[in-house]
Amino acid sequence: MRAVRIHGERDLREEELALPDPGPGRVRLRMAYAGICGSDLHYFAHGANGEYVVREPLVPGHEVSGTVDADPSGELAPGTPVTVHPATFGPSADGLEDLPHLRPGGSYLGSASTWPHTQGGMSEFLVVDRSMVRVLPDGLPLRTAALAEPLAVALHAVTVAGDVAGRRVLVSGSGPIGLLVAAAALERGAGEVVATDVLPGPLERARALGVHGTVRIGEQEVQREGFDVVLECSGVPVAVSAALAAARRAAVVVQVGMVPDEPRPVNLAPLVSKELQLRGTFRFAGEIDEAVRVLAANPALERVVTHEFPLARAAEAFAVAADSEVSGKVLVSLGS
Repeated sequence: MRAVRIHGERDLREEELALPDPGPGRVRLRMAYAGICGSDLHYFAHGANGEYVVREPLVPGHEVSGTVDADPSGELAPGTPVTVHPATFGPSADGLEDLPHLRPGGSYLGSASTWPHTQGGMSEFLVVDRSMVRVLPDGLPLRTAALAEPLAVALHAVTVAGDVAGRRVLVSGSGPIGLLVAAAALERGAGEVVATDVLPGPLERARALGVHGTVRIGEQEVQREGFDVVLECSGVPVAVSAALAAARRAAVVVQVGMVPDEPRPVNLAPLVSKELQLRGTFRFAGEIDEAVRVLAANPALERVVTHEFPLARAAEAFAVAADSEVSGKVLVSLGS
């Protein structure tokens, strides 16, 4: 089978790999699409994502959709359309009984956090545990279903923020995850959602999703102390400081965007003086099931996808995905 593998910094190759066999409790999928995530871009551009370094060839891709190719149990018929929950969880731990995604010992598709690495889905076929498979409802296209994983991340971020119904919500950064966080806030009933970015392209895409307002950083000012909930999706230190400034007193600020594992300057004075709650969010637990339902009910979310490239042009796909002015979510199509 054909697959894309990252061998190190700026070293991405299309290669021929052996067709994997599904063992007991496993299912082989014929892949249709894989979205390019920020972590995939980091693995490609730097040979690492934070502290996780590529030490062996890594197939990226955890935002995937496809069809069942072989299920030894006979439960899932060949051709059944599916998406995948990309995580397996470690054993339960004190205080983490209801937070399986935070337990040590788990794995994630397309991640160098484990050894051997957990290979991802940017390949023609993928074998996963049956528990990871989510059958798609009738009418949900495989192309749209590739958004289930990032939308689940966005929904979990809003879960961490708490009840946003009727509240003023600021989404800092309108890249693909910021767009889906804005969509998740709207889905959960936010009274007003305002999106920011430094570039006009992402803001145009945010408006297409139905946000109530946009602010172009550097040309317009964000209302200070104006928001009940701030979801910071860029990971840029100056944006974190701005998020704290934009939150009203006693508000909730959720850090969604990944930040480097190193000291960075952030102005924490507003955190103290306004008694803010600063919360982190990491991946998700079970929100992928909600994400599938939301995608099926709201076809307009497919607008987050701006580009699609065949597997043979994966390097070009990564280059376009790295340009946030021109691209939202970029997909690699894996079918023949």
